[in-house]
Amino acid sequence: MKSNLLLFLLPLLAPACTPASEPQPISPLAQIEPGRYNAAILVMDGVYNTELVAPMDIFHHTRFRDSIRAINVFTVAEDRRMITTFEGLHLTPDFNFTSDSLPHIDILIVPSAEHHLDSDLDNARMIEWVKTTGLKADFVMSLCDGAFVLAKAGLLDSVQCTTFPDDTGQLKKMFPHLKVVEGVSFVHDGKYITSAGGDRSFDAALYLCEHLYGKNIADRLAHGLVIDWNLQSIKHLAPGKEQR
Repeated sequence: MKSNLLLFLLPLLAPACTPASEPQPISPLAQIEPGRYNAAILVMDGVYNTELVAPMDIFHHTRFRDSIRAINVFTVAEDRRMITTFEGLHLTPDFNFTSDSLPHIDILIVPSAEHHLDSDLDNARMIEWVKTTGLKADFVMSLCDGAFVLAKAGLLDSVQCTTFPDDTGQLKKMFPHLKVVEGVSFVHDGKYITSAGGDRSFDAALYLCEHLYGKNIADRLAHGLVIDWNLQSIKHLAPGKEQR
């Protein structure tokens, strides 16, 4: 009798014992809001936290400002495997630039990474992607030693630029034809914005927002992130600023 009762109850109990199905990940493309600027941040092992997070913070918060064309911000890498930043943060890139279908990139951001002065510059596939994407983008931003990647891709040949203060000499040595500026937070020449990096990365990102949306929006973005922002007090160079 007991065995018959157990056979009767098993089908009723089984669903409760079955593990819940895993939620399906949302496609990165599905998270791209139409009508916004698309900002792609190139990431790889050894990318530095500050240069990655600064533009991501600033651009992400544009979606909370009214009546502007906000910015979708996402990460792109050579593949989708998890990467580890220089400081040990683990993250999975949103897109793989070698095979994924990427949205049009309006703003390309190249933060600094541990090997941007050596082995990363030998990655021909990455350099070619940066060159092709940068030529099509409306704006290209490097932070700290990301300038070496842009220089290797030939994107800085006709503009003034800067990089991490201790590495300006190395940039001049490796790319002697470049017009390298020292002692500034960032340089905006044409569509290229190159930054000294570190916490100056916030300057470059806020500057682009002020360039796109005006001072009031930039001030509100800075206020929301408790950043003391006053472009007039920041040493920068903008010889070929494009008016938009």
